[in-house]
Amino acid sequence: MGYHMADMPMDTAMTVGMALIVVGLVVTAYGLVPVGAHREEVADLRVRALDDAPINRVHVLLLLVVAAAITIDVMKPTTLAFVVPGVAKEYDLRTAANPGGGLPAALLPLAGITGTVLGSFLWGWLGDRIGRKAAILLAGVFFVATSICGAMPSFELNLVMCLIMGMSAGGMLPIAFTLLAETIPARHRGWMMVLIGGDIAGAYAITSWLSATIGDTYGWRVMWLIGFPTGLLTILLTRWIPESPRFLLALGRRREAEQVLRVYNASITPVEKSELAVESGFTGGYRRLIQAPFGGITAVLVLVGLGVGLVVYGFQLWLPSNLRQLGFSGVSADQILRDSALIGFPLNFLVAYCYHRSSKWTMVVLSALLAISLFGFVAVGDGVADNKVLLYALLIPPIWGASSVVAVLVAYGAEAYPTRIRSRGTGLAAGMSKAGGIIVIALVVLAVATPSISMTALISAVPMTIAAAAGIAFLVETRRRSLEEITAEELRGVA
Repeated sequence: MGYHMADMPMDTAMTVGMALIVVGLVVTAYGLVPVGAHREEVADLRVRALDDAPINRVHVLLLLVVAAAITIDVMKPTTLAFVVPGVAKEYDLRTAANPGGGLPAALLPLAGITGTVLGSFLWGWLGDRIGRKAAILLAGVFFVATSICGAMPSFELNLVMCLIMGMSAGGMLPIAFTLLAETIPARHRGWMMVLIGGDIAGAYAITSWLSATIGDTYGWRVMWLIGFPTGLLTILLTRWIPESPRFLLALGRRREAEQVLRVYNASITPVEKSELAVESGFTGGYRRLIQAPFGGITAVLVLVGLGVGLVVYGFQLWLPSNLRQLGFSGVSADQILRDSALIGFPLNFLVAYCYHRSSKWTMVVLSALLAISLFGFVAVGDGVADNKVLLYALLIPPIWGASSVVAVLVAYGAEAYPTRIRSRGTGLAAGMSKAGGIIVIALVVLAVATPSISMTALISAVPMTIAAAAGIAFLVETRRRSLEEITAEELRGVA
């Protein structure tokens, strides 16, 4: 068969199996809802003990799990680029090389990226509703269930499963960062989150290696079946992931919080009034993110997310084609992009250090630097091909810097909001970083001509510029401060 399943009939067993998978996902999600999760009283324990605790093996294990989660998260949308050619060939889809095909092949990445955006919001809500650990566990279950995308006979069913798969992958990133922010001591929190979030090169390397080895042998479908073992690995790792103590304390679940605090070697000290009492007036809901005092911060995160999403899925997506149009061969264009990424990679450590020194100004400066680089392409236009040194200099920020901006964006979102809406805030930041992809890929689906390098740069630069300016006015400093201190300062601003 050559691993081709297009137009194969679905028998009764396969139909029943798919129905059982859907029912199983719903039942699993319901089973993860904790009893008494919405009690409003705050447990009377000292929260600062988490920030005073020394780094131990539990923190290290959590960091490794978060790194694995981010790798899995990045692998999902990355895989789309490697499977689209095989999908288009098997289903005779419309592409630039096959203009007479049926449905546009770009519908597949559109479904996947749309899923990641929806998943960021849905898992953001779930993280605040059922807990950080439970939400990660549910994402792992979804990875396993949606790996059946590799066995879907019809293209339409592939789109549905790709959408659901994207939802689970998109939800993993904000939950992982939220859990990390609430458990890592404040003095180490910022740089650790940014360093882990910026290290996404491994996901690209793993995906390309898998595509070149097993993908070349077994076809594009095996790339989706990889979700089965990675999902099982995620489920296994949650065995050693403690729930966020702050989440438990905020909901008054004292006994569970005490057990977790012992795991982190944090002192269990009863207090008359917990530091989390400053958040006692907050209830759940995404509307809280746009209300005072968080409206300005949310606006900045939305603009940064939208801008970096346009860079990744707009400027970067069409960059290989644009470089070829400027006279570079396929080999030299790919070499230029690879070299730019490698040259910029060590700067991830610099960004982590800068975030450790000042989270606010790292966000502002990175956004401004990205905007300046993009405006450089607008000013020089096609003439950038005549100066290779200038081309490399302008390419490094959008090629390398985009991943660092995403890391800083999600890390800041995990620090800037109160415990009861922190997962939602992080989900909003992560979701907006992919929302630009929906806009860009939708243009491809509608058969809009590929924009020039100047046009894609301009579209991306405008929101980044506005975000940099707004960040100066609205962002607060989170450097080495407890999450409760950050919230208290924000509330004083509207008092």
